[in-house]
Amino acid sequence: MKNRFLLLAALLLATLSYSQDAPGRWSAQKANAWYAKQPFLVGANYAPANAINELEMFQADSFDPKTIDKELAMAESIGMNTMRVFLHDLLWNDSAGFTKRLDQFLTLCAKHKIRPMLVLFDSCWDPNPKLGKQHDPVPGIHNSGWLQSPGADALTDKSQYPRLKAYVKGVVGAFKNDKRILAWDVWNEPDNTNDNSYGKNNKKLEPANKVALVTALLPQVFQWAREAGPSQPLTCGVWIYKSPEKWKDPAKWSAMEKIQFENSDIITFHQYSTPKALEDVIPALKSFGRPVICTEYMARGADSKFQTHLPIAKKYKVGMINWGFVAGKTQTFLPWDSWQKPYVNGRKPTIWFHEVFKQDGSPVDPAEIAAIKQATGK
Repeated sequence: MKNRFLLLAALLLATLSYSQDAPGRWSAQKANAWYAKQPFLVGANYAPANAINELEMFQADSFDPKTIDKELAMAESIGMNTMRVFLHDLLWNDSAGFTKRLDQFLTLCAKHKIRPMLVLFDSCWDPNPKLGKQHDPVPGIHNSGWLQSPGADALTDKSQYPRLKAYVKGVVGAFKNDKRILAWDVWNEPDNTNDNSYGKNNKKLEPANKVALVTALLPQVFQWAREAGPSQPLTCGVWIYKSPEKWKDPAKWSAMEKIQFENSDIITFHQYSTPKALEDVIPALKSFGRPVICTEYMARGADSKFQTHLPIAKKYKVGMINWGFVAGKTQTFLPWDSWQKPYVNGRKPTIWFHEVFKQDGSPVDPAEIAAIKQATGK
C-alpha cells in the first residue's frame, strides 16, 4: 500500500511539473465567466481587400477607413461579430499615429457590432519586413506579401528586444480597458518555419534556430502583455494537429505547446481539416476547463467548410474565425500549393481556397452565406 501511495504521489508530481498555470494567468473560473458573456463568436481573419499585409493595412499612407467600413458592414450583414486582425511591431515606430489609426479601426468595428481579436506577433510568411510602400502581389501566389513580426533581423538580435517590449506594452497598455477589443492573440503560429514558402524553397531563409529563439521569447511576450494590465484575455493558439489523446497528455506537448497552453487564458487552435477531426479535437481542448475558440479554419480544398464546421462548433460553443473575408491583394483564395506551382498562364484553382466574398462583393458561394447566417441567427 505504501509503495502504491508513493507511486501515485510521484505520478501526480510529474503531471503537475508538466502542466501548470504561468504567473498572472487568468483562473479557469475567470475565463469561463468572461466567455459566458460572449455570443457565439463567428468571424474572419481580416485585412481589407486593398492591403497586402499588416503594414499596408495600418500605415498612414495606405490606411483606408472607407474600405474597412464598407467591408465590416458586409460582415455585420451576415451576423459576424468578431474579426482576427494582425498588428506589426514596426508600426510602433509611429506609435502616436498607429494608436490613432487603431482607435479609428476599433470605432469602425464597434459601429458594426464587431469586437476583434488583435494579434501582436506572427511567424508566418516573409521574414524580412520593411516599412514604407509595400510591393504588389506576386501573380498567382497565396499570401505573397504577408510579413512576419518580428522579422528575422529583430528575432535574432536581442538588442532589439527592448523595442519589441515597448511595442507590446505600449499597444496593449493603450487599449487595456477598451471594451471594443475581444482578446489579444500574442503570437500566431510561433513555431512555423515556412518551409513550403519563404523557407527552404525560396532562399529567404529563416534563422536556423528560429523555433528555439521564439520558444525563449514567447514567455517574455506573455509577461510584457500581462504587465500592461489588460482587461481582455491573452491567448496563443496551437496549430499543428495532434490526435485528441495527445492533446490531453502534457507529457506529449512540445516545449512551445507547453508555453502556449500554460500561459493562455483562453484556448485557441487552428483546424484546416475534416468535420470529424474537428469534432474529435474539441472535447480534448475543452478538457482543460477553459473557453475554446478556433482562430483559423475554412479551406475548401482541405474539407474545412462553413456548412460542416459551424454547426459542430455551435453545439460545443466553440468560437469560429475563418481565414479570409474579401478577396484582394493577399490572394488567399489561391491554395497553399501556389508557392510550388503559381496559378499563372491560365492555370486556375478548381475551387477557391479561402475568402467569403469576391472582390466585387458577391459571395463565393451563396450557400455559405446561408450557413453563416443560420449559425449567427442573422
